[in-house]
Amino acid sequence: MCFSIAIFQTRLISLHLCMQPIQKLSILIPAYNEERTICELLEKVIQSVLPEGIAKEIIIVNDCSTDTTEEVVLQFIAAHSSEDIHLFKQEKNKGKGAAINRAIQECSGDYLLIQDADLEYDPDEYALLLKPVFKDNADVVYGSRFIGHNPHRILFFWHSIGNKFLTTLSNIMTNLNLTDMETCYKLMRTSIAKKITIRERRFGIEPEITAKLAKVKGIRIYEVGISYYGRTYEEGKKIGWRDGFRAIYCILKYKFSN
Repeated sequence: MCFSIAIFQTRLISLHLCMQPIQKLSILIPAYNEERTICELLEKVIQSVLPEGIAKEIIIVNDCSTDTTEEVVLQFIAAHSSEDIHLFKQEKNKGKGAAINRAIQECSGDYLLIQDADLEYDPDEYALLLKPVFKDNADVVYGSRFIGHNPHRILFFWHSIGNKFLTTLSNIMTNLNLTDMETCYKLMRTSIAKKITIRERRFGIEPEITAKLAKVKGIRIYEVGISYYGRTYEEGKKIGWRDGFRAIYCILKYKFSN
């Protein structure tokens, strides 16, 4: 009798796991000259708590860094051999877009999440991003820095104006109502992401990804409020005003391209 109950319970657990919309989350980390922060970031990723039954896969793509990023990552992996961490290296510097594209092709999770190698975004909020997946089988979840009651570091006025302008222009072209198109935190169903080829090298990937996702028939896109611990240029921030003009070009380009 006890043996039969045990078999029944095992089957119930297996059925529960099969019914879960996600069993593995792939965390994609493009890295270029991030020796100062990447180990701390990886520690935070490892320590982040996911809903029960979800495994973590960490995919790091070193975009031909000129500092010791690769060495410190290899040391971190050696010190955390029980974790599912994979490091890939670009043979030459190809940009963030190419690094993310490589990571998408290498990952094996049901969903993936883009995570910058700096400390601007908080891995403790992964569970928050996953909530719409469990509640309504979301295909995509954007983490917005401009909604909710989470902490936001106060930095550049004109950056915030630029972000809102680009998000509004993107919304006009895609017919979405996002509040933060330029956010790093984009959680996506991997089967959808693998069908998207990212062509932009730098920060044009944000409007490119958004435009291409908006064209997927029947896609379910959500947005949740997240924290933002922004960096100054002295602290390593890389985006500049030229990227803003490129983003405008990308919004228009990928609206009208296939």
